[in-house]
Amino acid sequence: MIYKILHRTTYKYRYPVSLGNHVACLLPRSLPGQRPSRSELSVVPAPATMTERADYFGNTLCFFTVQAPHRELVVEARSVVEVDAQSAVRASSSECAALAWDEAAKALPDDRSPAGTEAYQFCFESPRIRIRSEFAAYALPSFAPGRPLPEALIDLTARMHRDFRFDARSTNVRTPTEEVFRKRRGVCQDFAHVQIACLRSLGLAARYVSGYLRTYPPPGKPRLIGADASHAWVSAYCPGIGWLDVDPTNNVVPSDGHVTLAWGRDYSDVSPLRGLILGGGAHKLWVGVDMEPLEIEPLEA
Repeated sequence: MIYKILHRTTYKYRYPVSLGNHVACLLPRSLPGQRPSRSELSVVPAPATMTERADYFGNTLCFFTVQAPHRELVVEARSVVEVDAQSAVRASSSECAALAWDEAAKALPDDRSPAGTEAYQFCFESPRIRIRSEFAAYALPSFAPGRPLPEALIDLTARMHRDFRFDARSTNVRTPTEEVFRKRRGVCQDFAHVQIACLRSLGLAARYVSGYLRTYPPPGKPRLIGADASHAWVSAYCPGIGWLDVDPTNNVVPSDGHVTLAWGRDYSDVSPLRGLILGGGAHKLWVGVDMEPLEIEPLEA
Protein backbone atom coordinates (compact mmCIF):
# COMPACT_ATOMS: atom_id res chain seq x y z
CA MET A 1 0.00 0.00 0.00
CA ILE A 2 1.25 3.49 -0.88
CA TYR A 3 0.18 6.54 1.10
CA LYS A 4 0.56 10.26 0.57
CA ILE A 5 0.63 11.84 4.03
CA LEU A 6 0.21 15.46 5.03
CA HIS A 7 0.64 16.42 8.68
CA ARG A 8 -0.07 20.13 9.31
CA THR A 9 0.48 21.80 12.69
CA THR A 10 -0.61 25.40 13.25
CA TYR A 11 0.16 27.56 16.27
CA LYS A 12 -1.57 30.93 16.70
CA TYR A 13 -0.04 33.15 19.39
CA ARG A 14 -1.70 35.98 21.31
CA TYR A 15 1.42 38.14 21.05
CA PRO A 16 4.26 38.18 18.51
CA VAL A 17 7.01 35.58 18.85
CA SER A 18 10.40 37.15 18.21
CA LEU A 19 12.43 33.93 18.20
CA GLY A 20 11.61 30.24 18.07
CA ASN A 21 13.84 27.16 18.24
CA HIS A 22 12.00 23.96 17.37
CA VAL A 23 12.53 20.22 16.89
CA ALA A 24 10.21 18.20 14.65
CA CYS A 25 9.91 14.41 14.64
CA LEU A 26 7.60 14.06 11.64
CA LEU A 27 9.44 12.11 8.93
CA PRO A 28 8.70 8.36 8.56
CA ARG A 29 11.40 5.80 9.25
CA SER A 30 12.87 3.54 6.61
CA LEU A 31 12.15 -0.05 7.69
CA PRO A 32 12.19 -3.51 6.07
CA GLY A 33 8.42 -3.28 5.51
CA GLN A 34 8.21 0.48 5.04
CA ARG A 35 9.87 2.60 2.34
CA PRO A 36 9.50 6.39 2.26
CA SER A 37 10.11 7.58 -1.30
CA ARG A 38 9.80 11.23 -0.38
CA SER A 39 9.71 13.13 2.92
CA GLU A 40 9.98 16.87 3.40
CA LEU A 41 9.26 19.50 6.01
CA SER A 42 8.10 23.05 5.27
CA VAL A 43 7.77 25.89 7.78
CA VAL A 44 6.05 29.29 7.58
CA PRO A 45 7.55 31.77 8.38
CA ALA A 46 10.62 30.46 6.59
CA PRO A 47 13.26 29.40 9.14
CA ALA A 48 16.66 31.05 9.24
CA THR A 49 18.26 27.63 9.67
CA MET A 50 17.09 24.02 9.30
CA THR A 51 19.13 20.86 9.79
CA GLU A 52 18.41 17.13 10.02
CA ARG A 53 20.04 14.40 12.04
CA ALA A 54 19.24 10.99 13.46
CA ASP A 55 18.63 10.80 17.19
CA TYR A 56 19.82 8.04 19.54
CA PHE A 57 16.97 5.73 18.46
CA GLY A 58 17.53 6.28 14.74
CA ASN A 59 14.56 8.63 14.26
CA THR A 60 14.96 11.60 11.91
CA LEU A 61 14.79 14.95 13.71
CA CYS A 62 14.54 18.34 12.02
CA PHE A 63 15.92 21.33 13.94
CA PHE A 64 14.86 24.78 12.78
CA THR A 65 15.04 28.37 14.02
CA VAL A 66 12.52 31.07 13.13
CA GLN A 67 13.96 34.54 13.67
CA ALA A 68 11.28 36.64 11.93
CA PRO A 69 8.60 38.03 14.31
CA HIS A 70 5.38 36.05 13.86
CA ARG A 71 2.01 35.38 15.47
CA GLU A 72 1.37 32.17 13.52
CA LEU A 73 3.60 29.17 12.91
CA VAL A 74 2.67 26.51 10.34
CA VAL A 75 4.69 23.29 10.05
CA GLU A 76 3.83 20.83 7.29
CA ALA A 77 5.35 17.37 6.88
CA ARG A 78 4.69 15.73 3.51
CA SER A 79 5.61 12.13 2.79
CA VAL A 80 4.98 9.36 0.29
CA VAL A 81 5.41 5.96 1.93
CA GLU A 82 5.00 2.40 0.71
CA VAL A 83 4.03 -0.11 3.42
CA ASP A 84 3.96 -3.88 3.10
CA ALA A 85 1.38 -6.03 4.83
CA GLN A 86 3.22 -7.18 7.95
CA SER A 87 2.98 -10.69 9.30
CA ALA A 88 0.67 -10.86 12.30
CA VAL A 89 1.87 -12.22 15.61
CA ARG A 90 1.22 -15.94 15.17
CA ALA A 91 0.80 -17.31 18.66
CA SER A 92 0.05 -20.78 17.31
CA SER A 93 3.30 -21.20 15.38
CA SER A 94 5.82 -23.67 16.73
CA GLU A 95 8.50 -20.96 16.97
CA CYS A 96 6.34 -18.76 19.17
CA ALA A 97 4.90 -21.61 21.16
CA ALA A 98 8.37 -22.69 22.28
CA LEU A 99 9.19 -19.31 23.84
CA ALA A 100 7.68 -18.56 27.25
CA TRP A 101 7.41 -14.94 28.35
CA ASP A 102 9.01 -15.61 31.74
CA GLU A 103 11.95 -17.29 30.05
CA ALA A 104 12.33 -14.26 27.81
CA ALA A 105 12.27 -11.87 30.77
CA LYS A 106 14.82 -13.96 32.64
CA ALA A 107 17.16 -14.15 29.64
CA LEU A 108 17.18 -10.46 28.72
CA PRO A 109 19.67 -9.16 31.35
CA ASP A 110 22.33 -11.68 30.24
CA ASP A 111 21.69 -11.42 26.50
CA ARG A 112 24.88 -9.95 25.02
CA SER A 113 23.76 -10.15 21.40
CA PRO A 114 23.36 -6.80 19.57
CA ALA A 115 19.58 -7.26 19.42
CA GLY A 116 19.34 -8.27 23.09
CA THR A 117 21.55 -5.41 24.26
CA GLU A 118 19.54 -2.91 22.24
CA ALA A 119 16.26 -4.28 23.60
CA TYR A 120 17.35 -4.38 27.25
CA GLN A 121 17.35 -0.60 27.57
CA PHE A 122 13.57 -0.68 27.06
CA CYS A 123 13.06 -2.72 30.26
CA PHE A 124 13.57 0.24 32.58
CA GLU A 125 11.58 3.24 33.76
CA SER A 126 11.47 6.31 31.54
CA PRO A 127 10.26 9.90 32.06
CA ARG A 128 6.56 9.04 31.63
CA ILE A 129 6.49 5.35 32.57
CA ARG A 130 7.13 3.86 36.00
CA ILE A 131 7.48 0.23 37.02
CA ARG A 132 4.72 -0.52 39.52
CA SER A 133 3.30 -3.63 41.17
CA GLU A 134 -0.24 -2.64 40.12
CA PHE A 135 0.77 -2.73 36.46
CA ALA A 136 2.28 -6.19 36.89
CA ALA A 137 -0.82 -7.40 38.72
CA TYR A 138 -3.07 -6.22 35.89
CA ALA A 139 -0.90 -7.94 33.26
CA LEU A 140 -0.43 -11.27 35.05
CA PRO A 141 -3.80 -12.85 34.11
CA SER A 142 -2.55 -12.74 30.53
CA PHE A 143 0.98 -13.85 31.44
CA ALA A 144 0.55 -17.22 33.09
CA PRO A 145 3.85 -19.04 33.77
CA GLY A 146 5.18 -20.69 30.64
CA ARG A 147 2.73 -18.99 28.28
CA PRO A 148 4.23 -18.03 24.90
CA LEU A 149 5.13 -14.35 24.86
CA PRO A 150 3.29 -13.48 21.62
CA GLU A 151 0.14 -15.24 22.84
CA ALA A 152 0.27 -13.41 26.16
CA LEU A 153 0.91 -10.10 24.42
CA ILE A 154 -2.15 -10.48 22.22
CA ASP A 155 -4.28 -11.44 25.22
CA LEU A 156 -3.17 -8.36 27.19
CA THR A 157 -3.90 -6.16 24.16
CA ALA A 158 -7.43 -7.57 23.91
CA ARG A 159 -8.10 -7.11 27.63
CA MET A 160 -6.94 -3.50 27.54
CA HIS A 161 -9.17 -2.82 24.57
CA ARG A 162 -12.09 -4.23 26.53
CA ASP A 163 -11.29 -2.56 29.86
CA PHE A 164 -10.21 0.92 28.72
CA ARG A 165 -12.47 3.47 27.03
CA PHE A 166 -11.29 5.95 24.41
CA ASP A 167 -12.12 9.41 25.76
CA ALA A 168 -10.20 12.39 24.38
CA ARG A 169 -11.58 14.69 27.08
CA SER A 170 -10.40 12.66 30.06
CA THR A 171 -6.64 13.21 29.66
CA ASN A 172 -4.09 15.58 28.18
CA VAL A 173 -0.50 15.19 27.05
CA ARG A 174 0.75 15.55 30.66
CA THR A 175 -1.63 13.11 32.37
CA PRO A 176 0.39 10.55 34.40
CA THR A 177 0.17 6.94 33.33
CA GLU A 178 -0.97 5.96 36.84
CA GLU A 179 -3.98 8.27 36.52
CA VAL A 180 -4.92 6.80 33.15
CA PHE A 181 -4.68 3.34 34.68
CA ARG A 182 -7.03 4.31 37.52
CA LYS A 183 -9.57 6.04 35.27
CA ARG A 184 -9.45 3.37 32.55
CA ARG A 185 -9.92 6.22 30.05
CA GLY A 186 -7.70 8.07 27.65
CA VAL A 187 -6.34 8.15 24.11
CA CYS A 188 -3.87 6.08 22.11
CA GLN A 189 -0.85 7.71 23.75
CA ASP A 190 -2.22 6.83 27.19
CA PHE A 191 -3.04 3.23 26.31
CA ALA A 192 0.42 2.71 24.83
CA HIS A 193 2.01 4.03 28.02
CA VAL A 194 -0.13 1.77 30.21
CA GLN A 195 0.66 -1.36 28.18
CA ILE A 196 4.38 -0.55 28.15
CA ALA A 197 4.26 -0.05 31.92
CA CYS A 198 2.60 -3.46 32.29
CA LEU A 199 5.22 -5.19 30.16
CA ARG A 200 8.20 -3.50 31.79
CA SER A 201 6.79 -4.26 35.24
CA LEU A 202 7.07 -7.94 34.27
CA GLY A 203 10.69 -7.50 33.20
CA LEU A 204 9.97 -7.39 29.47
CA ALA A 205 11.30 -4.90 26.93
CA ALA A 206 8.71 -2.62 25.34
CA ARG A 207 8.97 0.62 23.39
CA TYR A 208 6.59 3.41 22.33
CA VAL A 209 5.86 3.74 18.60
CA SER A 210 4.43 6.89 17.01
CA GLY A 211 2.94 7.04 13.56
CA TYR A 212 -0.27 7.18 11.57
CA LEU A 213 -3.34 4.98 11.27
CA ARG A 214 -5.44 4.77 8.15
CA THR A 215 -9.11 5.49 8.81
CA TYR A 216 -12.10 4.50 6.70
CA PRO A 217 -15.20 6.60 5.95
CA PRO A 218 -18.67 5.24 6.74
CA PRO A 219 -20.18 3.09 3.96
CA GLY A 220 -21.33 5.25 1.07
CA LYS A 221 -19.56 8.37 2.37
CA PRO A 222 -16.54 10.06 0.77
CA ARG A 223 -13.18 10.08 2.49
CA LEU A 224 -12.84 13.32 4.48
CA ILE A 225 -9.66 15.28 3.85
CA GLY A 226 -7.75 15.84 7.08
CA ALA A 227 -9.84 13.39 9.11
CA ASP A 228 -6.98 11.01 9.83
CA ALA A 229 -4.87 11.30 12.97
CA SER A 230 -1.49 10.70 14.45
CA HIS A 231 -1.39 7.47 16.43
CA ALA A 232 0.64 5.49 18.95
CA TRP A 233 1.09 1.81 19.69
CA VAL A 234 3.44 -0.64 21.40
CA SER A 235 6.34 -2.83 20.32
CA ALA A 236 7.53 -5.66 22.58
CA TYR A 237 10.78 -7.60 22.17
CA CYS A 238 10.58 -11.36 21.71
CA PRO A 239 14.04 -13.04 21.75
CA GLY A 240 14.65 -15.08 18.64
CA ILE A 241 11.80 -13.40 16.77
CA GLY A 242 12.32 -9.66 17.17
CA TRP A 243 9.98 -6.78 17.88
CA LEU A 244 6.25 -7.52 17.86
CA ASP A 245 3.86 -4.59 17.40
CA VAL A 246 0.39 -4.42 18.94
CA ASP A 247 -2.20 -1.64 18.97
CA PRO A 248 -4.15 -1.66 22.25
CA THR A 249 -6.40 1.22 21.15
CA ASN A 250 -7.87 -0.85 18.33
CA ASN A 251 -6.98 -4.41 19.43
CA VAL A 252 -5.10 -5.13 16.21
CA VAL A 253 -1.64 -6.16 15.08
CA PRO A 254 -0.33 -3.24 12.98
CA SER A 255 -0.10 -4.07 9.29
CA ASP A 256 -0.25 -1.98 6.11
CA GLY A 257 -2.74 0.44 7.68
CA HIS A 258 -0.09 1.73 10.10
CA VAL A 259 2.83 3.98 9.13
CA THR A 260 5.71 4.25 11.60
CA LEU A 261 7.23 7.65 12.29
CA ALA A 262 9.49 7.01 15.25
CA TRP A 263 10.03 5.01 18.42
CA GLY A 264 11.51 5.63 21.84
CA ARG A 265 11.08 4.91 25.54
CA ASP A 266 7.81 6.88 25.71
CA TYR A 267 6.07 9.90 24.16
CA SER A 268 8.69 12.33 25.47
CA ASP A 269 11.28 10.83 23.08
CA VAL A 270 9.11 11.19 19.95
CA SER A 271 6.95 14.28 20.47
CA PRO A 272 6.00 15.49 16.95
CA LEU A 273 6.96 19.11 17.61
CA ARG A 274 8.60 20.79 20.57
CA GLY A 275 10.78 23.78 21.24
CA LEU A 276 11.37 27.12 22.96
CA ILE A 277 9.97 30.51 21.98
CA LEU A 278 10.56 34.09 23.05
CA GLY A 279 7.23 35.89 23.43
CA GLY A 280 3.89 34.59 22.19
CA GLY A 281 1.97 34.40 25.46
CA ALA A 282 -1.05 32.10 25.22
CA HIS A 283 -1.55 30.13 22.03
CA LYS A 284 -4.03 27.94 20.18
CA LEU A 285 -3.05 24.74 18.42
CA TRP A 286 -4.55 22.95 15.41
CA VAL A 287 -3.31 19.63 14.06
CA GLY A 288 -4.58 18.00 10.88
CA VAL A 289 -3.48 14.74 9.28
CA ASP A 290 -4.43 13.43 5.85
CA MET A 291 -3.35 9.90 4.90
CA GLU A 292 -4.40 9.31 1.31
CA PRO A 293 -3.99 5.82 -0.21
CA LEU A 294 -2.59 5.84 -3.75
CA GLU A 295 -2.80 3.25 -6.47
CA ILE A 296 0.64 4.10 -7.76
CA GLU A 297 3.34 6.42 -6.51
CA PRO A 298 3.06 9.85 -8.18
CA LEU A 299 5.95 11.23 -10.21
CA GLU A 300 5.44 14.75 -8.91
CA ALA A 301 4.51 16.14 -5.50
